[in-house]
Amino acid sequence: MQVDRVRQLSLVKNGHRYVFRYPAGKEADIIGVFASMAADDDHQFDWFDAAVLSYQMGRRLEVDLERVEQ
Repeated sequence: MQVDRVRQLSLVKNGHRYVFRYPAGKEADIIGVFASMAADDDHQFDWFDAAVLSYQMGRRLEVDLERVEQ
């Protein structure tokens, strides 16, 4: 698996499009961004949105791990 690949997650909510791009291996950093945005009352991005995107990220990592194990 290449570590330098750029990953992308996106979410459309109430007419807003959130797009997060990050290098593979930096998942913890982007989860921190989700948490910061969810904690900020100025954002419509909430904890449920953070959970949904974190789940999507986890599923993607699971698929990558399965590929490596084959």
